[in-house]
Amino acid sequence: MEEEKYGFVHDSEVEEVILRFEKMRKNKETCYFDVIEFEAIIDYYLEGNNPMNAFEATSFACELHPNSVPIQIRKARVLLEKGRASEALTIARLLENIEPGNYDIYVCKGTALAMLGDITGARKVFNMALESDPEDQETILYSITSVLQNLNYYEEMIPYLHMLAKLEPDFAAHTYDLAYAYEKKGDYRKSIRYYTRYLDEEPYSDSAWYNLGIIYNKTGEYGRALEAYDYALAINPENTFALFNKANILSNLEKYREAMDVYREFVEEEPDSLEGLTYLAECYDKTGNEEMARKYYFEAIELTPDFPDPWYGLGLLSISRDKAGDSISPIKKAIQLDPNNPDYWFTLGKAYIMLGNVKQAVKCFSETLRLDGYYDEAWIETGIIMMMTGAYAGAIRILRKAKKVSGDVPGIYFLLASAFLHRGNKTEALKALNKAARLDAGLFAEYAVLLPEEQLTPAMKRLFRKTK
Repeated sequence: MEEEKYGFVHDSEVEEVILRFEKMRKNKETCYFDVIEFEAIIDYYLEGNNPMNAFEATSFACELHPNSVPIQIRKARVLLEKGRASEALTIARLLENIEPGNYDIYVCKGTALAMLGDITGARKVFNMALESDPEDQETILYSITSVLQNLNYYEEMIPYLHMLAKLEPDFAAHTYDLAYAYEKKGDYRKSIRYYTRYLDEEPYSDSAWYNLGIIYNKTGEYGRALEAYDYALAINPENTFALFNKANILSNLEKYREAMDVYREFVEEEPDSLEGLTYLAECYDKTGNEEMARKYYFEAIELTPDFPDPWYGLGLLSISRDKAGDSISPIKKAIQLDPNNPDYWFTLGKAYIMLGNVKQAVKCFSETLRLDGYYDEAWIETGIIMMMTGAYAGAIRILRKAKKVSGDVPGIYFLLASAFLHRGNKTEALKALNKAARLDAGLFAEYAVLLPEEQLTPAMKRLFRKTK
């Protein structure tokens, strides 16, 4: 029993000590507590996530029992809880000279080192803790794995979890923890293996099915992800996270009608979800129901006017229906709310192109590229505009810069070929066309309109025939 480590027999004795300490604090009295009683008091506050009271109890304990190793260990723990790792490390180093072989000291020291970023040193000290007491390996391993998990050292935690699983093979939670640690490490195949093993023992764990769905989604195994989410929902229909993720997968697979059903179910459970309302509106948009799409976009806007996504969605809705004029205002509103989003600026530029406002379009594409220099479509649109306005030299300059930034993008080479042809440089034009053909010959038809047919050489025409 937990209370026996302090020498107490009944929970009531521990409660009596805590009440006596609380009364002393409240009445600002001074009472005597022995070391064992202070251990119980400090641990009570630490386990109750009350570091301020733990710190107060520790300070008082140090005044009464300044040379007590158990009290000093708890002082180090309290300092660790308060983020004062350097001070805790100093105490731990002093204590290990007084009581070498005390695993509690090693755990404190290892924790302090880990918090200070010395994970190699921490592992060495944690291993010393394990070597110091072969009889209490489970307790030590629990302490080590808890520390490493709290500090997000998942990769370093895995060997200790394997030790625990070997010592307690019938405790399925260790398998779950291993699955989660491998997931955080990014080793998805092993994570799947351990989640599957855990579910063989605990098939009604909706959290395990949910986590498995997340991993399958990351590995691109969408069918299995959907199946895992369905199991999670069968076990716990109120798992709205599983509902939301399932809907997202269906939407990404362009199964918009199925996604709508799930999003509607999610929104019924979470009516204040801006993302749920926005994504449901997108699905209605994709299925051609403009009225319902606008309805849900406006519901999201009414809920939180400062959320940019539904404003942007309204703009896209208008653009997709050739109503570029109606798109300008909501897209500008989205940009006002999130001025550093390159997609918003690019889409605004496309709207201006549809309206024939080339000057404003160029400004928008320039802003897109300022925010994201690797935005290939913005480079291409800028190049097309310059070509259409006859600024071929400027287009070549812009497209060469785009090539350096974005690398081998076929559209850039097609545009370069066209610009070179218009400038009369057939050698460079052929080089660019050959490069474009190697990257994506299927785009020849799309860009052919920009290539002056009268300037095409026999070699270029043969290249065109090969791509048909």
